[in-house]
Amino acid sequence: MSGSSPGDAGRLPAAFLSPGSPSFADFLSSYAPDLLPHRRAVPATAVTAEAPHGTTIVAVTFPDGVVMSGDRRATMGNIIAQRDIEKVFPADEYSCVGIAGAAGMAVELVRLFQVELEHYEKIEGNTLSIDGKANRLATMIRSNLAMAMQGLAVVPLFAGYDFESGGGRIFSFDVTGGRYEEHAYHSVGSGSLFARGALKKLHRVDMAEPDAVTACVQALYDAADDDSATGGPDVTRRIWPVVAVVTGDGYRRLPDEEIGQIVRDVLDGRMRSPDGPQAPLR
Repeated sequence: MSGSSPGDAGRLPAAFLSPGSPSFADFLSSYAPDLLPHRRAVPATAVTAEAPHGTTIVAVTFPDGVVMSGDRRATMGNIIAQRDIEKVFPADEYSCVGIAGAAGMAVELVRLFQVELEHYEKIEGNTLSIDGKANRLATMIRSNLAMAMQGLAVVPLFAGYDFESGGGRIFSFDVTGGRYEEHAYHSVGSGSLFARGALKKLHRVDMAEPDAVTACVQALYDAADDDSATGGPDVTRRIWPVVAVVTGDGYRRLPDEEIGQIVRDVLDGRMRSPDGPQAPLR
């Protein structure tokens, strides 16, 4: 570094050693603003089919927490850009986030969000509340508004375990950073309309974790059945939906072997009833 003495070699810059904001994004905006996604140049023309997009994410609460699941397809116009993309990630130990929209921007936003929560915990000595996490994610989405207006929209779904209420909570967002708490279940992405319709019939307040997981897989199957951008289970390649469970014990991703068996059970049921299980009328 210019102006540094030989003894300064290998030392961190002063900005890293000075007390500051618990927000990593705020620190980065003052130290290296060009590294933030929203500080990059906005495309001159709208970006539509050229950028790969991720699609459907679903989340369901159950008495002990929340389940989030996402399909594995990314599309680029009418082309399947990737068959095994990951769309559900841990935000921290007790929350998760699923992505829909411009895939590259969304993954980058999630990584920044993960660092943001870890940075806050290290600076403050405790974790943000689940409302604080949702508010921080909303702020980060709002900063991407210029890109969203050019077709690079990011619309995540956030969920986690709330120790105050003793249960799972779900938050959705819009491209302007609006934050909305959802109750019982929700879905985002191109197949969300069909997935949400399935969850409306399948969700029960007292459902156990295995039933919540199966309901998510059924909802993604229904979304793939009617939305070409949502990928259904790929039996030949053994590509299954990503399913994460968050409870008071923390975040865990269900192993592919377990999800594969659930998918096969769902497919067996669909062979007998292609439209899926029927909800009782009363």
